[in-house]
Amino acid sequence: MADDADQGQVAAGPGGRLTGSAGDRQTWAERDARLEAMTRVVLRPIGSPLAFGLFGLAGTTWVLAGYQLGWADVAERQKVALVAIGFGFLAQLLTSILAFLARDGVVGTAMGELALIWLVTGLVMYTADPGAKSDAFGLFLLFAGVSMVLTALTASLAKLLPALVFAIAGLRFFLGGLDQLTSGSFWENLAGVIGVALAGLALYVAWASELEVAQGKTVLPLGRRGKGKEASEQTLLGQVREIDSEAGIKKQL
Repeated sequence: MADDADQGQVAAGPGGRLTGSAGDRQTWAERDARLEAMTRVVLRPIGSPLAFGLFGLAGTTWVLAGYQLGWADVAERQKVALVAIGFGFLAQLLTSILAFLARDGVVGTAMGELALIWLVTGLVMYTADPGAKSDAFGLFLLFAGVSMVLTALTASLAKLLPALVFAIAGLRFFLGGLDQLTSGSFWENLAGVIGVALAGLALYVAWASELEVAQGKTVLPLGRRGKGKEASEQTLLGQVREIDSEAGIKKQL
């Protein structure tokens, strides 16, 4: 009797698993077990960058708010722009990179957005004439405001006060967009007032985050809940239990 040409072969089943005889399935199960035992994921502890980024936000929005409210002369426009680029953009860009490396994609996204918003704001302010308004810049700020609020909603699932900072930053940018698209100074003044409040809240959350790192425990409330609370309470095993579902481990984002 001739041998079956397909004898001993196995076919791919759901999820990429191979199906076939019991012996075949056992062989592949043993192979999977060996691969899992050999696989190592290396994590590198780093200091939390959140406080640094929030100090960058607080300082930049404070200076810009002062300019909008008339505390700084119109001629200081380019200097305010340099603060936005040299302090806000750089501080929050670095924070964004470190946050992604620390496996916090939400904070990394928020800080990356803020960094680029400050960069665009600084470049527009530096190159524009004093008192000039721009429809294009206004449209950008409207988008920036909405994107920051959406990121804040996501962040609120884990950390309420940082999420509130991102939400108020979004509101501040949205008001700035309205100012660019309309005449008068009402929206500019309102954005300045919101900017002062944002600076105070960002300063508090930055200090609370810094104290948490220094003391190894929560000193001032940050509104941690859900996974944000678990991150400060879980054991090492709990911190890495779901790592197989994270970016860099999965084949695709």
